[in-house]
Amino acid sequence: MSRLAETLMFSRRRLLAGGVLAIGGLAVSGVFAGPAGAGNGTISVYKNPSCGCCGNWVDYLRRNGWSVEVTDLDNVSSIKRQAGVPDELAACHTAIVDGYVVEGHVPVSAIEQLLRERPKLSGIAVPGMPADSPGMGGGGVQDVIGFRHGAAKGLYTRARD
Repeated sequence: MSRLAETLMFSRRRLLAGGVLAIGGLAVSGVFAGPAGAGNGTISVYKNPSCGCCGNWVDYLRRNGWSVEVTDLDNVSSIKRQAGVPDELAACHTAIVDGYVVEGHVPVSAIEQLLRERPKLSGIAVPGMPADSPGMGGGGVQDVIGFRHGAAKGLYTRARD
């Protein structure tokens, strides 16, 4: 199957309405098996201790009812590799929640949707450091990309928080 055929576009409204995601994938397991439960549970964040925007994103999660376990690392590259984050989707921090990878400045609404719908993905990402994203000074519209271990795949949606 071609990469294009594996990629599906969904509107946020359709996803929030409970659309079914028919995307195959590998579940993150082992060290990345996080705590069970959706919604305002516990999320583990791996970040550089000197990164201010990562700290801001952690504060944003806490303000939205999440319990956050922070692990400060001088280099988060090894966590990204273990979690299967594709290079093109990398951001400044990586989080793990209920077995899913959350890469970068992902809005809470997208994390909660991921945990509600439980698609067959490894995780979701907001690549880079968009200026209007949560933790970067805004809560604007972001492209949230779903991926499977090692390659960008599937879910492309815009989530507002």
